[in-house]
Amino acid sequence: MTVQDPQLKSEIGSLAEEYKNSSPQEILEYALGRFGTGITIAFSGAEDVVLIDMATRIREDISVFSIDTGRLHPETYRFFDVVREHYNIPLEVFFADREKTEELVLRKGMFSFYRDGHHECCAARKVDPLRRSLSTRDAWITGQRRDQSPNTRAEIPVMEMDPVFGNGTLVKFNPLANWTSGQVWDYIMDKEVPYNELHAKGYVSIGCEPCTRPVLPGQHEREGRWWWEESTKKECGLHSGNIRPPV
Repeated sequence: MTVQDPQLKSEIGSLAEEYKNSSPQEILEYALGRFGTGITIAFSGAEDVVLIDMATRIREDISVFSIDTGRLHPETYRFFDVVREHYNIPLEVFFADREKTEELVLRKGMFSFYRDGHHECCAARKVDPLRRSLSTRDAWITGQRRDQSPNTRAEIPVMEMDPVFGNGTLVKFNPLANWTSGQVWDYIMDKEVPYNELHAKGYVSIGCEPCTRPVLPGQHEREGRWWWEESTKKECGLHSGNIRPPV
């Protein structure tokens, strides 16, 4: 875990309490106003495009990045350009660590995660590029919601000190923490926000192609991710700070 700045941690904790019932737009306005060009939006799914849409209504010069693991669906790659063109924004794409990925595939093959769990693969393909993308940032914005994963995200605050990434002063904003999936999709429909075409095919939570499948009626959205593993482990490493040790 990152050794954090106690003063900044206390300040962000107080602000999280102050903003805990605020709208996503109010949280974004504070985040963008305070950190300016030092803050970036992580983009991969429907929630993230909602945040991009909200952010562009606050200021034009927003920073957005995404991660290419090398294993995404073709629809997701096409969606990258849809979002870039729709909002007329630059989209930084960070790629999987070449050496770590090559070494893993040489040693274990292309699908070792079905046998050994997804964390080793995600470390090379997702966590390493995320670490690089955040290395020059003061803060980042994610689309996490509390109801996305009851086992790991039920208590996420609207803002926090990042417990995993950064040098101890990286602030993490979760403006949609209080929203439900229904609210996200109401916004998408109302504002005509673009979305990944895979959603129309039964996919709710979308990750890498080998690790994502559509969910059945009545299933929780995260059941379509790493379905062969225990539900308590369904974080890829980008938000591993959400997983608390047992007490």
